[in-house]
Order: sequence, then structure tokens, then C-alpha cells
Amino acid sequence: MPAEVEVIIDGQSVTVKGPKGTLKFDFHHRVVFEKKDNQILVKVRKEDEKRSRELWGTSRVLLANMIEGVTKGFEKKLEISGVGFRAAISGKKLTLQVGFSHPVEFSIPEGIEIKVEKNIIIVSGIDKQLVGETAARIRAIKKPEPYKGKGIKYIDEVIRRKAGKVVKTAAG
Repeated sequence: MPAEVEVIIDGQSVTVKGPKGTLKFDFHHRVVFEKKDNQILVKVRKEDEKRSRELWGTSRVLLANMIEGVTKGFEKKLEISGVGFRAAISGKKLTLQVGFSHPVEFSIPEGIEIKVEKNIIIVSGIDKQLVGETAARIRAIKKPEPYKGKGIKYIDEVIRRKAGKVVKTAAG
């Protein structure tokens, strides 16, 4: 556990405070947290139950993501590709012009910061789940199409392209 992070365990509720903010999560009743030295031990009440073992690893990763979020933060990058496609931020709204007859306004959720640089949208925040969900909701506005690749895609996403229509020549 980093020195600048404070973890407060109150039964099943765990609060993580760090330089970037505070996160709180209520974990399942089968999972138990224990502070020891500079570590947090994640245990389950009954190790022989399958459901408890499933929650064990999930809870550990959720807690690790909370700690990473309040120290470093998370970000997802989306790329807009298409002629005339663009994005702009005005207040707490992201305005997208992506080939519809009207601009699409996307309201930015609390705890999320969005930046636009040319054709790249950067979604960042301390909650990994909220950052991923927000990026997915922005992408869902205009998914990339398989013929020309126009739309909103993740930076590292590979779009499988299809061949267009083939014109047959008249033999005569």
C-alpha cells in the first residue's frame, strides 16, 4: 500500500483516500478485510465454498483498482474518424458531430474529466468502472462501421474491414 493512501475498513464498507480523491465501496458479506502493517489482507469467511472463492479474487482486484485510482487515476482514449466528424466540450457537456443531422450532446458524469485534442477524446477519472462505462457510452453513439471505419473507436481497437461491393463488367 502506498504511503499517501489511507484505507478505512468499516465492516464491509471500505473507503480509500488518496491524493486524487476518495472512493468508497461496499463489499460482499463473505469477504473480510484485515489491516496488517502496511498491507491489507483479503480473506473469505469459508474457503471451501465456491462462491466465496470467486469473490475472493474479485474483491482483491477491486480494492487494488481503488488504490491505483486514488494515486494514479485511469484513462481511456477514443478516436473519432470520418470526414467532418468532430467533438467539442462546452461546460459539462461533450458535443459530438458524427454524421447525424444534428449534433449529439453527451452529459459528462460526476467524477469524470473529458479532454478533446484534435480527433482524440480522453476520458479520465479515479473510478475504473465509471471511466470504462463512460468511454463505452461515448463509443456507442457512433460505433465504427466495417467498410470505411468511420465512427468512434478506442485508440488500440482494430476494426475488421469488409470489402465493398464488386462491380461485374458486362462480357459481350
